[in-house]
Amino acid sequence: MGPDTLAQVLQPVRSIFNPDQFPDLIVGLEVSDDAAVYKINDDLAIISTLDFFTPVVDDPYTYGAIAAANSLSDVYAMGGEVMFALNIAGFPCSLKPEIVGEILRGGAEKIAESGGVLAGGHTIQSKEPMFGLSVIGKVHPNRIFTKSNARPGDKLILTKPLGVGIITTAAKGDAAEDVHLNQAIASMQVLNKNAAGLLQNLKTVCACTDITGFSLLGHSSEIAEKSGVKIVLDINALPFLPGAKEYAMQWLFPAGSCTNEECYKQHITFSPDISRELQMLLYTPETSGGLLASIHPEEYDTFTHLFENAGQQYWCIGEVKDGCGIDVV
Repeated sequence: MGPDTLAQVLQPVRSIFNPDQFPDLIVGLEVSDDAAVYKINDDLAIISTLDFFTPVVDDPYTYGAIAAANSLSDVYAMGGEVMFALNIAGFPCSLKPEIVGEILRGGAEKIAESGGVLAGGHTIQSKEPMFGLSVIGKVHPNRIFTKSNARPGDKLILTKPLGVGIITTAAKGDAAEDVHLNQAIASMQVLNKNAAGLLQNLKTVCACTDITGFSLLGHSSEIAEKSGVKIVLDINALPFLPGAKEYAMQWLFPAGSCTNEECYKQHITFSPDISRELQMLLYTPETSGGLLASIHPEEYDTFTHLFENAGQQYWCIGEVKDGCGIDVV
């Protein structure tokens, strides 16, 4: 569902729950962030999220692992740690049990890698496979990452390269090279656990989100809007997986690229020398993408020291300024 339609259908639902009646719900429908956060006491808040989707790759184990990594990511985008997860699954009756088992095994091993535990789940019959997780995590109430914490002067960092959306779309049409698809698959399976844990070592709580279906521009727009700032992205600093720009030039975009453009284009300004293909690539949905975080300038040296010592990849892709919207320069 596109972001505009999602906002429309949620409007009557929001009116049912008065935020004043639920003071311990720190992040909910009114805030609209990556996950819900509920305060238990002064030292503990619970993060709750869920996500699922149809296959983005053919191998069942890999599909399960990617879907799980994508679901777990919202906990990390809020600065939290994974506690436990439940499977959400729908499979055709014709799908062989051993294939279903491999999908579930791929997901389970990612949960184990996160440090959490698989505690159950629910499965239905469906025309095509669907798999994901409902995830519960924990975070200190004063250390929650949200989309509203960015401030002018902050540096913007990204922890994974872009391009998995267009590469997997090209692969569905047998137009992607195996080496490009394999690199995209490897990226999608990387958990955002390490990056989130390192960001929690900074004194200043970050603005943070993960780059998924609404694209880099869509998720950047959410930070800009909720923080009341302008985000400036440096087109030459953006990292792309090998093959992504090539498939963009062939115009192999998924339908979601156009949906995102229609929703967010009024907030985006491109420098005139940025090609139409590259613009659309920035609107293209990602799956299990990296964290996008704003780093206070006084802590940027500490940040680089932490990430480089830990071998955690990152790219500084822009900065936060006074104003509104997104400038891509």
